[in-house]
Amino acid sequence: MPSNSTRRSAASAHGAPLGEAEAEDLLHGVCFKTGPPRTVGVELEWLIHDRERPDLRVDPDRLDAAEAAVRALPLRSALTYEPGGQLELSSRPASSLSACVDEVAADLAAVRGALTGLRLAPAGLGVDPWHAPRRRLREPRYDAMEQALDRSGPAGRAMMCTSASVQVCLDAGEEEPGPLGYGRRWQLVHLLGAVLVAAFANSPYSRRAPTGRRSTRQAFWADLDPERTLAPPAHPAPRAAWTAHVLDTSVMCIRMDEGPWHVPDGLTFRDWLRGAGPRPPDHSDLEYHLTTFFPPARPRGHLELRMIDAQSGADGWIVPLAVATALFDDPEAAETVYRAVKPLAEVAGDAPAPRNPLWTAAARDGLTDPELGAAAAVCFDAALEALPRLGASTAVQDTVAAFTDRYVARGRCPADDLPRLLGPGGAADWADLSVAPLGRGTHA
Repeated sequence: MPSNSTRRSAASAHGAPLGEAEAEDLLHGVCFKTGPPRTVGVELEWLIHDRERPDLRVDPDRLDAAEAAVRALPLRSALTYEPGGQLELSSRPASSLSACVDEVAADLAAVRGALTGLRLAPAGLGVDPWHAPRRRLREPRYDAMEQALDRSGPAGRAMMCTSASVQVCLDAGEEEPGPLGYGRRWQLVHLLGAVLVAAFANSPYSRRAPTGRRSTRQAFWADLDPERTLAPPAHPAPRAAWTAHVLDTSVMCIRMDEGPWHVPDGLTFRDWLRGAGPRPPDHSDLEYHLTTFFPPARPRGHLELRMIDAQSGADGWIVPLAVATALFDDPEAAETVYRAVKPLAEVAGDAPAPRNPLWTAAARDGLTDPELGAAAAVCFDAALEALPRLGASTAVQDTVAAFTDRYVARGRCPADDLPRLLGPGGAADWADLSVAPLGRGTHA
């Protein structure tokens, strides 16, 4: 353990040391912020590829030019980049599903236009099917993350540099029990989450080869450090369970004022609070620690659904956003779906997501799994009935209906459209998957 003088020196540029009781109070207060569901948001990650030859790695100079062009756009969504160069658009909290769709669609159209001028395109695939991981961003955070995740094997680098997702953000829910209560919604997300994995699985390839899974991206998450990628078991007191989980999980890295960040091995945040580590933790360290958790659903005040593969086409991303919003925020749909997915708890068993049999089947089999296929049919029907009640536009309803007809009603998922992507003629399929709306396409 570092000496007291060393810890005082290392802490000189940081805030007041955080106590264990204070940390518990902070976590208890921020993980689930309750109230009637009112807002919705979405985060869209995109792989960037050459428009005609996606199998060829894009030159760094072209990526630099693309980044400059996109950053010059007057976007309303927040623009960031992932370690492998994936582009991410994060919407503002919207007062309705339609408002969220309209704003993000306009930003995405602008991004596509800027990339088109550079002969590039955003690819909506859960995992890059062609290229091995290569980190583009060189920052202390990602250096430390890579070092920490390497302890679990190659899945960490693949996740950081070759994966992309649609993340749906919903309010935590009401304090009181019921279909919109935060406890019910937290329980629902871990059962419905497997259905969403299966229905939107869109990553059957990695490094130019089939992986035997429809969602290879979900398999990457399951292979990572289990502490930070598993959801805490179902618990009658979700706030207490999540608070304990955060404090008893190992610290991925400790930010340092100079030089590389410290990457401890086996130091929990609770240990750090009790005197271990190179310096005392402060409030910002706890906030940063929370960003290093990657469970399928993450409570950030709101609920962050992180289990959905990126979707192909011009409007594929709208479907998981609309379906998740309908199933969580419409009381009638929420009750219907809860009854439909509750029997899946027996398949899942006692193991937490995403390492239980239910989630494994979702990633491997998609909707060919009988239980998941049947549950998905109920869920999408409920969503279609709920969308008009939520004021969704006809265009959004038609997009969800087209996806339901093309995939869910046939026990298929987007990954089942991709077998030809790496073979002869794959470039034609690629162009269609990049820009075609649902209901059209070479595989429709």
